[in-house]
Amino acid sequence: MNKLKALWNSLVDVLEPAGDWVALLPLRLILAYEYGKAGIMKFNSNNWFGSVQDNFPFPFNVVPVEISWFLATWAEIFGAIGLVIGLFTRFWAFSLIIMTIVAIFGVHWPDDWSSLSELWKGYAVSDKGFGNYRIPLLFMIMLLPLVFKGAGKLSLDHVLAKHWK
Repeated sequence: MNKLKALWNSLVDVLEPAGDWVALLPLRLILAYEYGKAGIMKFNSNNWFGSVQDNFPFPFNVVPVEISWFLATWAEIFGAIGLVIGLFTRFWAFSLIIMTIVAIFGVHWPDDWSSLSELWKGYAVSDKGFGNYRIPLLFMIMLLPLVFKGAGKLSLDHVLAKHWK
């Protein structure tokens, strides 16, 4: 039993410092890919926010759709770049959470639901009349560690923090 415990402790002693460097990197990269892809799609397409603006929560529902489209497009593109290089990670993660909340209400939330079990049907990837908020909700949950812990040591945030201290 002591040998097993010693083996476990030696494994943890190796993984713990490595985790400071790489644990958050896969989250940053997959989220950067997804948000960057969404931003590029908006950049290359026509503004469709006019058809969903009424679903946006206040104050986003009173912002002109041209401004909303511009802000969403560039927040996704610059947010993706920031996540990849780990620059202003907490700011971008928090901003993308806010944007995702607006997207859930505007596009992914069911139009009508009468019970929690009916609302739960919207926790899906494809919309079958009940909404499809599963993926954006998962993205928000994945962004939370980046808000609270930052980008990790393999980031420009870490380099800048060391330089400024």
